[in-house]
Amino acid sequence: MPRAVPSFAQVDPDSWMVTLSGNVQFTPRHPGSDDYTIIGYPAIDVRRAGEPRRFSAPDDGFSFSLYDDAVFRIGPTVRVVPGRYYGDDRRHLFGFRDARFAVEPGLFVEFYPFPSIRTRFEVRQGVYGHHGTVGSVGVDYILPVETLKFSIGPRLNVGDASFARKYFGVSVDEAAANGRVGVYDPGSFVSAGVLGAVTYTQSETWAYTGYAGYSRILGSSGDSPLVRRPFGTPDQFLFGVRVDYAFTTRAWF
Repeated sequence: MPRAVPSFAQVDPDSWMVTLSGNVQFTPRHPGSDDYTIIGYPAIDVRRAGEPRRFSAPDDGFSFSLYDDAVFRIGPTVRVVPGRYYGDDRRHLFGFRDARFAVEPGLFVEFYPFPSIRTRFEVRQGVYGHHGTVGSVGVDYILPVETLKFSIGPRLNVGDASFARKYFGVSVDEAAANGRVGVYDPGSFVSAGVLGAVTYTQSETWAYTGYAGYSRILGSSGDSPLVRRPFGTPDQFLFGVRVDYAFTTRAWF
């Protein structure tokens, strides 16, 4: 059964539905960290009034659709990766240069082989914090049950050597200054895991989502001393909540 495509015949073409979201996450302080922190950030979704909101997984990048139909969706996206700073762990990170937070713009493609299954692909390029190329693949099984919507699916994240060195490499100078690790040069980054979420839609105005995820850093990055105790761990967990507030407005352009 194909996913329903809304009809706008009786919808004011100048009306738009705006959804403002607030997210709070309990997440590793930086990639590979065994120390956790709480972060919060906003998000926004804009669509024509009468059009149902697209499914969005909690770990999707900030995205905007340039093309959107019942099966495909494509457009720009951007992600922000937390940085690793000496102040996070002065004992273990002594001698290491800060790995600043990164901004990664790119492109996403979504494909629905079935109405209940969404696949999403992202390719991104670091423009601040690092200059590596990264990508992600996610598959979500979506199950709506009255006012609830469940989703769960696997995740795969990859990065090139430039990205891996930034967060998991140890330079000659860093090894000498720290004195507890040797020089290490990871050739790539790979992590694999799973993410699950449940959304309760109270009304057309309010919706609430809780989610949890797990990923493990693999390959050469997973062998880095920076993701081994006492510096970190390859096992990464994520917990979060999201609150959505939606309202209708007239076009402002």
